[in-house]
Amino acid sequence: MRIYLYIIAGITSALLGWNIGQFFLTDLGLLSQFPEIVLFPCIAISLAFGMVINEIFISNPTRPKRSLQTAKQPLLIALGLGTLSGLIAGIISQILFLPIIRVPTPIVRTLGWLLIGSSVGIAEGLSWRWYSIEAGSKKRFQQRLKTSVLAGIGASFTAAVLFEIMRLSWGTMPAEFKGIEDPIGFSILGLLLGAAFSLTNSPSYIAALRAGRGFEYVEFKNFPRQYIEFNHDVKESVESVESEDDVKESVESVESVESEDDVREFVESVESVESVGSKKDAQNPPIPNINQSYPAIDKSYLSFITENDNINDDEIEEGLSIQLPGNGTIRIGCTVENTHISIPGLPLHVADIKLEKRTATLIPDHQFFYAIEVNGTRLKSRRSIPLKHNYVLTFYTTSVDGINEEKYYRFVYYNRFLDPQA
Repeated sequence: MRIYLYIIAGITSALLGWNIGQFFLTDLGLLSQFPEIVLFPCIAISLAFGMVINEIFISNPTRPKRSLQTAKQPLLIALGLGTLSGLIAGIISQILFLPIIRVPTPIVRTLGWLLIGSSVGIAEGLSWRWYSIEAGSKKRFQQRLKTSVLAGIGASFTAAVLFEIMRLSWGTMPAEFKGIEDPIGFSILGLLLGAAFSLTNSPSYIAALRAGRGFEYVEFKNFPRQYIEFNHDVKESVESVESEDDVKESVESVESVESEDDVREFVESVESVESVGSKKDAQNPPIPNINQSYPAIDKSYLSFITENDNINDDEIEEGLSIQLPGNGTIRIGCTVENTHISIPGLPLHVADIKLEKRTATLIPDHQFFYAIEVNGTRLKSRRSIPLKHNYVLTFYTTSVDGINEEKYYRFVYYNRFLDPQA
């Protein structure tokens, strides 16, 4: 279906550009002595418009209004590049057609079509940055731009060769049929450009998790990076201990003690405070990297897909997409050690996501599967769930009392970047 949309867009755009050019040449008489200077810019602009708008709507098929808003800047790029390359191609063609130089027509046409095809490829590649979060990777953007330009050049060169072969076979055809040579030739150009871009612009199968509700930004920077969950009984004991100010107050009261019994009572109270503190240290020694106060990723294994590659923070925020590896296993839980996606409040280990070639499987923990929802349905067993594009994964926080229904974290799983800004 995708290739048909590209081919239809290519042929329609080419014919539309040719008709607009004919309107300027025949109806308005604009530069009728130099037809290529008028015709080539019209076709280049129309093809660039067609390929760019077609890709935007295919990438975001469920939100046409959003696509129209997104298309403004890409279409301006297409307009500028189409106008510039079309004028250059038209001027060069007119110069090479001069009797003094007189370069063979097939060579001139091939050169002109190469310039048109390359400009369409540049417009498509550059405009990709404005409607795809995948373009946030500098390497991926450069690869896409290079592929688009090469596809445009290759398609236009192939179209020019095929058209010249057809013209040779039409040498004995009636003159009235030769009048349709130009629209047929540009239709072939649009067809091959559409077919080429349908292959080079095919949806990426890079898997990603897009952070949703639950990851709203909160200023955690005032809190310690790591924190420790105390044993419930010890925690209550610590909370009951007198504060430092209370102890000082008690010390100051020694001066006003009136009897030996009062002194003994004061000493015993201080020893009680020290014993509770030592009990706390004995049962809860400082253990680094047990948990942290904000959701985060393991930057050594995962990365965010953003508009720039310079994000060093590991904090997960709403709207960020986490790029997943092509193969491997992603561990999700609340610990920092040996966990790739760490979220406070979740069990130590809640689930794994096993990634293989173009497939992903959610493997719930055998103890905490009940803390997971897939597409709004709570899991009732630890049976593995094959993930598909746009699946919604919800992880609920837990405590000694069970699941906290009010606090949860939600991801949307992508295995291709359709609807990237949804």
